[in-house]
Amino acid sequence: MSTPAYYTEEGLRKLQEELHHLRTVERPHISQQIADARDKGDLSENAEYHAAKEEQGLLEARIAKMEEVVANARVIDPGQLDTSKAYIHCTVKVRQVGSGAERHFTLVAESEADIKTGRISVSSPIGKGLLGKAVGEVAEVATPAGSSRFEIMEITR
Repeated sequence: MSTPAYYTEEGLRKLQEELHHLRTVERPHISQQIADARDKGDLSENAEYHAAKEEQGLLEARIAKMEEVVANARVIDPGQLDTSKAYIHCTVKVRQVGSGAERHFTLVAESEADIKTGRISVSSPIGKGLLGKAVGEVAEVATPAGSSRFEIMEITR
């Protein structure tokens, strides 16, 4: 059994919409491709048929994975969370020790992460380092580029 993943209402809705799209649009489309390829004759030498069947297998695996993710998804009400420490769905203002550069990170589930908008996964190295830290604490973060230290300046929801 998978562990639960925590999402915002918007994040869960996007997952459900993607799953619905896979089931109602992509699945029938691939079924039609298989039927069209089957109509072309000998299946043993029909590359279109084999490619469509392989694509169908990949799609079904993706649907199964998405169903599992949605089944284990839990929606968190940000208003109910403790604001004294950094947890999922909070925005953390940090200052990099040494350079003094300030950044804002919003801690989210892995599927909602988008580094361009400052949304980082709680399972990323920086996300793991920030989790549970309070304002004034320093998070030691081991990244592929080396070790970094971030001082927590502010935590908001």
